[in-house]
Amino acid sequence: MAATKGPKAPSFDAKGARKEVTLPEKVFGADVDTAVMHSVVRSQLAAARAGTHSTKTRAEVRGGGAKPWRQKGTGRARHGSIREPQWAGGGVAHGPKPRDYSQRINKKVKAKALNSALSVRAQEGALRIVDFPAFERPETKKAVDLLNTWEAAGRVLLVTGTKDLLPDEVFKSFRNLPEVMCVRYPTVSSVLAADTVVLTSSALQTLSGGDE
Repeated sequence: MAATKGPKAPSFDAKGARKEVTLPEKVFGADVDTAVMHSVVRSQLAAARAGTHSTKTRAEVRGGGAKPWRQKGTGRARHGSIREPQWAGGGVAHGPKPRDYSQRINKKVKAKALNSALSVRAQEGALRIVDFPAFERPETKKAVDLLNTWEAAGRVLLVTGTKDLLPDEVFKSFRNLPEVMCVRYPTVSSVLAADTVVLTSSALQTLSGGDE
């Protein structure tokens, strides 16, 4: 799991014992590309938009089928419908319609951006590698004690690994903490939004390509 060359990070076993481990240089010691991270974060935030906003055009607004007054002779401006955009209750001209905001980003760019984000956190000393102790039942106090043991402060991103779902007792213990986000696999935006990134041993293996 540990490479011969790469940044260091504290690792905690199930009993809370601490040691230093060497992280893979390819993932956690990559050159930081700010432009690529910015591009991927924008695409992720765009993809999260619902895109369900909608307004009605003059053709979709109910009513207005009759011409409000005759074309000439009244001294008023000519109108064909009271549902024209300039009328109160009329349709909206060039208003928003449902659309897909997602942007296409290729896999290599996404991987480079994620490696850059993880490398930033590694440089800051904000990465933790952990193994969970057994939870007999959901216990939020025990989750808080673990965060203190791991020296995980601020907003915490807890990455469980794509093949390592947390047991219900563990997940329910952490989900009550508003500053903790539990995910199976990290995104660039979630890594950059966190003050501390906590990886399980399984998550570290997955990120390092151990499951390929």
